[in-house]
Amino acid sequence: MLKAVILIGSPQKGTRFRPLSLEIPKPLFPIAGYPILYHLIESCAQLTELREILLIGCYQPNEALSRFIANAQQTFNICIRYLQEYASLGTGGGIYHFRDLIKANVSDKDAFFVINGDICADLPLVEMLQFHRENVEEKGFTILGTEVS
Repeated sequence: MLKAVILIGSPQKGTRFRPLSLEIPKPLFPIAGYPILYHLIESCAQLTELREILLIGCYQPNEALSRFIANAQQTFNICIRYLQEYASLGTGGGIYHFRDLIKANVSDKDAFFVINGDICADLPLVEMLQFHRENVEEKGFTILGTEVS
C-alpha cells in the first residue's frame, strides 16, 4: 500500500508569517487560490496507487483544519488522517512517534513519501516512485533535493 506522510508542523513555528500565522495554520495559507496543503495533496493524488495520506503535526484540531481534511478526502477520494503530536516533536520525532501507523499495511517492498507541509512546488512524485522502483534496493530510499535562491 502506497502512503504519503505530510509534516504540517505546529503553531509555535511560522514566526516569519506573523500575524497571518496567528489566525491560520501555516499549511492552510492560501497560495494561488488554494491552501499550501491542497497543492501537496493534489500532487499525491497523481499517484494512482496512493491509498492514504497521514498529516502529522501539533495543531489542535479545529474547524478549519477538520473541514479542509473532509473536503480534500472527498475531492481527491483518498483517505486522509491527521495524527496529532502530544508536543512539537520536530521532523524526525513525529515520524518516529507514529512509526507503527506509518508502517501499518505497508510491506517491506512498499514505499512511502515524506513531504514537508510548508513547501509549494511541482513535486514529481510519479517520476520519483518510478525511479525508486527501478534503481533503489529494497531497504534504500530516494530523496528529492533542490536549491532555492
